[in-house]
Amino acid sequence: MNPIIYAIPVFFALIGIELWVAHRRRANAYNFADAVCSIGLGAMSQVSGIFSKLVMLGIYVAVYEHLRLFSLDLRSVAAWLSGLLLYDFLYYWHHRMGHQVGVLWAAHVVHHQSEEFNLSTALRQTSSGFLFGWLFYLPMAVLGFPPLLFVAVGLIDLLYQYWIHTEQIGKLGWFDRVFASPSNHRVHHGVNDRYLDKNYGGILILWDRLFGTYADEDADEPVIYGTRSPLRRYDPVWSNLEVYAALARDAWRTRRWRDKLAVWWKPPGWRPGDLAASEAKPAFDPYVRSKYAPRVAPAVQIHVGVQFLLLMLIGADCLARAEQLPLAWGLGYAAWATASLVALCAWLEGRRRALVFDLVRLAVALAALGFSGRWFGAQWGGAVLLAIAAALAASMVAAVLVAFAATRRPTVASEP
Repeated sequence: MNPIIYAIPVFFALIGIELWVAHRRRANAYNFADAVCSIGLGAMSQVSGIFSKLVMLGIYVAVYEHLRLFSLDLRSVAAWLSGLLLYDFLYYWHHRMGHQVGVLWAAHVVHHQSEEFNLSTALRQTSSGFLFGWLFYLPMAVLGFPPLLFVAVGLIDLLYQYWIHTEQIGKLGWFDRVFASPSNHRVHHGVNDRYLDKNYGGILILWDRLFGTYADEDADEPVIYGTRSPLRRYDPVWSNLEVYAALARDAWRTRRWRDKLAVWWKPPGWRPGDLAASEAKPAFDPYVRSKYAPRVAPAVQIHVGVQFLLLMLIGADCLARAEQLPLAWGLGYAAWATASLVALCAWLEGRRRALVFDLVRLAVALAALGFSGRWFGAQWGGAVLLAIAAALAASMVAAVLVAFAATRRPTVASEP
């Protein structure tokens, strides 16, 4: 079973604590829609990872089996400690290149799109990082670190980084000089000139100090979060595709073949000369832009909140049963969960099509349940399946009522 399943209750418990601390300090730590989007992108990443992580692990195992120089013992404490240290070092370079190479930024940008900074931001992860991320960790396979150790230290490195995504913890003295910390990582998420592309370390911030990418958080210059090309959407599919689409568009439109290739490996924001000259953009100023926050009716927020909680339970079920699910059922489950998240985010964007998206995804699930007699391959009793069918039907009625209530109150929509 995916070990992340066991971490999910801890994630949400810590979010609850962060909310409580922020409330006591009269701080506005969360935006409901942004948090839903960020957590949803994390769930989407985990669900898609059921399939995509097999690629990365499969390549690692193949290199380990055929090209390793040494055979390290899993029982050795030194192997585990050196493995964690080496993984963190390689993660630093993976993370740094993710900010300096266009096609790698296209994957990593998902984590930076939020204009908020809280523990839900930590869960905001890409679904396409597997495409090239495996390249950075092959030295561990060549040196003979067993696949189990590689997976374990990677999970440790990832879980460590959860707690550093918060504004509720200030500077920590000597700790900030050695380890990645909330203060250091706030800097990393900043678009201010002095903070841009700094503090890449996963566990150790020493890598940044060693390689000249460290910046200290300045109390006189608050960090402004997000990206220099704001997403202005909540849609999880577009969140994952926006930079790939921009790169592909530039590669198609530029004239020189050299530039068609260069757009993929040049730094983010680089444009071929023939496009940059004809499409000049105004200078970036982080202090004048407003946050993306469409207004939606309270009924919409309640509906999305209830459906999102149900969707998180569904995502946990998908992860828990992933190893037993036939491929067709697994792909169908992942696709339906993604479509559900798209529908909920459409509500939060104030889109007129939100009701249609919601009704279609609920109707599809209800029809599949009726025809197959199963909930995406689960061998559950009739009473449970009947309860699921009733919940789907009730959700369809609720969606219609919410849409009616929303039309009686003006909203600010962002329909393209």
